[in-house]
This record gives sequence, C-alpha cells and structure tokens, in this order.
Amino acid sequence: MPVLTRLIPSPVVVDIRAGALDDLAGVLADQRISASGKLAVAISGGSGAVLRERLAPALPGADWYEVGGGTLDNAIKLADAMKSGHYDAVVGLGGGKIIDCAKYAAARIGLPLVAVPTNLAHDGLCSPVATLDNDAGRGSYGVPTPIAVVIDLDVIREAPVRFVRSGIGDAVSNISCIADWELSNRETGESIDGLAAAMARQAGEAVLRHPGSVEDDGFLQVLAEGLVLTGISMSISGDSRPASGACHEINHAFDILFPKRAASHGEQVALGAAFAMHLRGAVEESALMASVLRRHRLPVTPEEIGFTAEEFVRAVEFAPQTRPGRYTILEHLDLSTDQIRDAYADYAKTIRS
Repeated sequence: MPVLTRLIPSPVVVDIRAGALDDLAGVLADQRISASGKLAVAISGGSGAVLRERLAPALPGADWYEVGGGTLDNAIKLADAMKSGHYDAVVGLGGGKIIDCAKYAAARIGLPLVAVPTNLAHDGLCSPVATLDNDAGRGSYGVPTPIAVVIDLDVIREAPVRFVRSGIGDAVSNISCIADWELSNRETGESIDGLAAAMARQAGEAVLRHPGSVEDDGFLQVLAEGLVLTGISMSISGDSRPASGACHEINHAFDILFPKRAASHGEQVALGAAFAMHLRGAVEESALMASVLRRHRLPVTPEEIGFTAEEFVRAVEFAPQTRPGRYTILEHLDLSTDQIRDAYADYAKTIRS
C-alpha cells in the first residue's frame, strides 16, 4: 500500500523571540536564503528608518527601499526599483502595509520574501495574500508564502499597544471563521481542509484561553505564533477561508459603508466574531469571547468604536454583498433588517448581563 502524503507550503524559518532581529543576517546566511548578504530591504519612512540605522551595519550588502504606502502602485514601483538589483531575497521590514507591498513586489520579480513585522496587528504577516489599495478600493492578490518570518518581541513591545490588540481580535475571530466553514460544509457541501481548519482554530483558541496580557512575553509569543499558524493555514487551504467568515464580511461592510470612520481590522472582526457566534446560537461561547476581548480592551459593541447600533445593523445587512459566493451564518440565516436589529439587542443584553 502506498504511503500518501503532501507538501505543506510554509516558511523555511520561523524565528519568534526577544532579540531575533539582531540575528537576522546570520539566520538568512545559515539557511542559505542569502549567503551573499545581497538583499533588498523594504521599509517605511517611520519605524523602518529607525531600524535601518540599527540593522545597516549587520547587512552591509543590503540596499534599502522606502515604501510610500500600501497601494498597488507603491508595490509596482517597489518591484520596478528592485528588479535590476540581482538580489537573493526581499526583506519586508515594517507593518502590514510594508510587508504586503514587499510580498507583491517580491512575487512580481520572482524573489523569495522574508517577513520581519514590527507589529502584530493581523494575520497577514505570513499569509499567501497581499492586500493593497487600488483604484477600485482594496484588492487581495495571491503571492507565495514568505520563505522566512522573523519576529522580535522586543520590537513588538515598542509598537503602539493598539496593534497588539488588533492582532488579538484577528486571531480570536478564527474560531467564528471555522464555525462558518463547517456550516458551509454541512449546508452547501463545500469541502473543508481539516489540517488548515485545525491550525486556524487552535491558533484562535490558544489566544482566547491564554491568561496573560499584552504586557507578557508569554502571551506575545502565543499571539505571534497564532498569527503565523493562521497564515500557514491559508497557504494550506489555498485561500483565506480558514480565517475569513461572517466576521470579516462585517469588517468589509464597515470599510465600504463608512470608509472615513472605520476602526482597525482587528477591532472590527473581533466585534463581528462575537456577534456571529451569538447568531449561530453559541451564546456561552459568544459571551466568553466578548469577556476575553473586553479584558484585552477590544470593542464588543459598535458604540465602542464610534458606531451606533443602527449603523451596525446596516453593516451586518450589507455584509454578505462583500464576499459573493461565501457562505456564512449571515447567508444561512438571511435575516431581515428587523431581525438583525432584534438579534443585536439580544446580543448586547447578553454580554452586558
């Protein structure tokens, strides 16, 4: 009988610890990602410029490229600037916008990408997707999984704490996303990749049930690992399904309907996840999720991110239009405006009691 197996797309290196950034050059050389040290490093004009001063002596063969923002045009300009450099790899050093630009640019010129995030705001740091603003709004572009992910917990602690809280919301929302995936499997026959689902769910559960806070190294380690595992789960499944459900549809609705007022991605999906769990009748799980989110100072009601209850109802009603073809608890229930309003009132009463 043949032994059946499969290759899992994942980084060659995942280095998550305090002080990891100081060993970046050695890690890349030891793993033969860049033995010559010929690297193209994409940075922001803010925190990236500060880190450049710190890292430049250890990366004498690197060329540094300042990225203007998180747009498709920025990513194309970055690729055009780097394509004649004959580099071993591209390093994306910064927040989500910088890493997504570097992902796209590296894919465009056929080089591996090393992700070095300076915050933990969302699960995109290791995902096979680059999210970039374009003329039509915002698009998601398929790219190879980063060949290496280096996360220095000392650097993470220096970032504004709201970024860590956003990452908590994104990780915890996995639990709702997997419940939506399983619902679609039962109702529509959509196939589930069991390994991808297990990785995403356990990443969310680990963050949800960890007793620590954003000040604890142990908690930051679990959060960083959870976000990396979530990115790998998307690579395994071939799309964002393990980490995108009703909560993300609600997030997209906020972005579309209220573009100048939208909160962070993690805040919006956290609220959406807690409400989606309530909608599917998992009242205790929803209450636990809301309690943990509240402990980490994340919003659990729309008023806490500057929206009225009626605006939230409008966002939930619009949400299914943001991802045509995706089946979640919102599509399954197909609630009217009045039913959404009643469901939210019940949710708000439940989490406040």
